[in-house]
Amino acid sequence: MKTGIIIIFHNNEKEMDTDYFIEQIQQTRNLELCLVNNDSKDNTYDLLRDVKDECDNVSVVNVKKFKSDMAAVKAGARYMFSEFDLKHLGYVSTNMLNIKYHGLNGLIEVITENQDAILNYKIKTLKKKQTLFQSLFSLLDYLKKIRENNTFINVQYQRNL
Repeated sequence: MKTGIIIIFHNNEKEMDTDYFIEQIQQTRNLELCLVNNDSKDNTYDLLRDVKDECDNVSVVNVKKFKSDMAAVKAGARYMFSEFDLKHLGYVSTNMLNIKYHGLNGLIEVITENQDAILNYKIKTLKKKQTLFQSLFSLLDYLKKIRENNTFINVQYQRNL
């Protein structure tokens, strides 16, 4: 069984380096990625499709009317659970990231570098309540609990940057 990762995008064309995304994603073995375009008004959706065309383990969901981050996550989760036999499903929204210093490349790099830890996800680590999507977890919250010295993750939890 694979683990899935949902990444929510909204108007991130300028922050995306598709070649770097493709290079990093091709290094992930047992992760299935779902890139959700949350009604971007720029070329984000086209860039996400370019990544999908080059990577076998990437799906793209296009949300045509802007929704909250959690609604977009749920759209991605519904798609992923219907298409794949997944053990767990993590999510992250680029809107909630502090990408000022590390950009989206930092996010995709953290996923690639920590893919073994993500694959070995243990629900007890986050002490979360059961929900409709009981296998759904915040990727950054999980990595924050298990990885002490990761600059990208630590920056996400600092205030006033």
